[in-house]
Amino acid sequence: MSASENKAATQAAYQAFGAGDLEGAMKDMADDIEWTEAGNSTISGTYRGKDEVARLFMTLASKSFRTEPQHFIADGDHVVVLTRTTADGQSADQADVLTFRGGKVAKFQSATDTALQESIWGKK
Repeated sequence: MSASENKAATQAAYQAFGAGDLEGAMKDMADDIEWTEAGNSTISGTYRGKDEVARLFMTLASKSFRTEPQHFIADGDHVVVLTRTTADGQSADQADVLTFRGGKVAKFQSATDTALQESIWGKK
């Protein structure tokens, strides 16, 4: 897919996630997606496969997690999303990097305030 197609797929996924449509949010994920949350909180780590990512999404929902994308930047197989996330009433800026392979998101990495994540989710 082109950079613009990857960007459009990412925008659609974030919109679906924001609407609580997990099927729509996950439809362009590779079955073997590798999803990495930075830091040392209880949600930090690497999730492999759609089932593990779905369980992460359910955990996020338990703290009323939401993401408000500000910018989508696409270059080839990579899309960077600059977003504002809120969980448990606390907010932080975050950068998400999505890597596409064959039209599907194969890798997701987030860079965020890991100290804030530890205060929300607890430390490992």
